[in-house]
Amino acid sequence: MTAHRARLTEFDIRRLIKATDDDERASAAHKLCRSIDRVDLSDEDREAAQKILRVLANDAAELVRRALAVTLKSSDLLPRDVARILASDVDSIALPLIGASPVFTDEDLIEIVRAGSAVRQVAIAARPTVSRDVADVLSSDGCETAVRTLASNDNADLSEGAMGKVVDRFGQSPEVVAALAYRQVLPLDITERLVALASDAVREHLITRHAVAPETAIRLSNFARERATVDLIDQAGAGADLATFVAQLNARKALTASLLLRALARGKMTLFEYGIAELSSTPHQRAWLMVHDAGPLGLKAIYDRAGLPPRLFQAFRAGVDTWRQLSAEGKDTSGEAFRDQMLERFLTQRPNAPRDDLAYLMERLDQPAVSPNRMTAANAA
Repeated sequence: MTAHRARLTEFDIRRLIKATDDDERASAAHKLCRSIDRVDLSDEDREAAQKILRVLANDAAELVRRALAVTLKSSDLLPRDVARILASDVDSIALPLIGASPVFTDEDLIEIVRAGSAVRQVAIAARPTVSRDVADVLSSDGCETAVRTLASNDNADLSEGAMGKVVDRFGQSPEVVAALAYRQVLPLDITERLVALASDAVREHLITRHAVAPETAIRLSNFARERATVDLIDQAGAGADLATFVAQLNARKALTASLLLRALARGKMTLFEYGIAELSSTPHQRAWLMVHDAGPLGLKAIYDRAGLPPRLFQAFRAGVDTWRQLSAEGKDTSGEAFRDQMLERFLTQRPNAPRDDLAYLMERLDQPAVSPNRMTAANAA
């Protein structure tokens, strides 16, 4: 149809209806829909075109309805009421539209998700864009295949809450965990949860893509999750919402004495402060004052209130004292050099800490060999 095209009229409908068999009508429908979609229609022509589309949507032949759905699956010309009719048709007709049509509202898509058809949930999860509201419903109500497809779709607006639901529901599914791990952006808490669940290959990806320290992923021991958490905090920087993060760790019973000792020995004083504040149900500012009390009572009081093991108190005391000494010397507490100095000096004080913790902490020095006095500190534990 050119600038001299004939206007769309009742004649177009009659010409389509005159076709004698399904294949012929389907071919005519395809050509007509393609022509309609390619031209700039006047308001009058658009009205006539939509009248034709409503006729096609009610054609008895599946081939005709499919020609309409496939040809106009990405077009905004298709009336919403027609799209809804076709979305309730057989899968061969419904799926192309459900997976691509821009005329559906979020409410339409959520209704389809909740209807429970797995293949239609998958089609919605794979759409060119998936809104946050639709993604939230898919994460809660979608089947495993649909949720895996959603997690794989970087154009799906997955909130941290939705990601948490995915992990809660399908954390034991390697395919779903991998799909989520390979997203372009992951919140800190979700990454920490995935490290504990992922396969070796996916852990390696998390190391590369999300800057998790290598020992987080490759040391398969009882402390792997705690190591992962400290290393994630190393990467997160000052922008991390530590209050929320430690609360989530505590809710999962992952905010342990061993975790806090490792964090402190790595110079992560802020993590230690928020952690002990969470365990003792004390506001952070109050916890800060007690931890940094120059006298002997403040740290001991909040340590006991947090319910941490009495046998480890001297190790925590050594960590706090070491951090304070280095800070008093004017060291930059935010740099990697400070963390190395903190760890090295902490270990030379022969802290009363478990052997496994000390071995891990010494590995974090990233030295090719362990010096004699560090080995002595480990042997003394």
